Amino acid sequence: MRMVKTAWVLASTVTFAVCVAPSASAARTCTIVNGTADSACTPGAFNPDVSQDTIDTTICVSGWTATVRPPSSYTTALKNQQKGEYGEADIPNTALEEDHLVPLELGGAPRDPNNLWPEPRTSAGSTDPGQAAEDKDKEENSLKRQVCAGTISLAGARQRMLADWTH
Repeated sequence: MRMVKTAWVLASTVTFAVCVAPSASAARTCTIVNGTADSACTPGAFNPDVSQDTIDTTICVSGWTATVRPPSSYTTALKNQQKGEYGEADIPNTALEEDHLVPLELGGAPRDPNNLWPEPRTSAGSTDPGQAAEDKDKEENSLKRQVCAGTISLAGARQRMLADWTH
């Protein structure tokens, strides 16, 4: 009987701790360092329809990403949620881009929250040049061209994005 009572007290304590609303600073669990995503919060995810064998009918087809890109209503809602997790709650949405860590151009998962994060934009002055959404876009496009030309594998391009844009 004593064990049951102890378990109940522990469960009551845990329930109480969970029910207490965290402060704004406690909500921050992810960090952005030099414009890169926190790999513990945003590890990246792949679209299962895209592989080295399917690139000629998926990512290497002009306009293909438009067929899988989620609507802004989805990404804006996710951005508003993730801003708090990344400590960006006070940053205006216009200063951030809800971006795919593994880009759609390289077969990143379109709607998986593990592949999306509120990335700072240089154009909004929210980060230093070389470390923002506009810079990542240039790398994405370059790597896609290389994958489609056969000078780098899809897996190699994906790993490069993960290495360059997470900490």
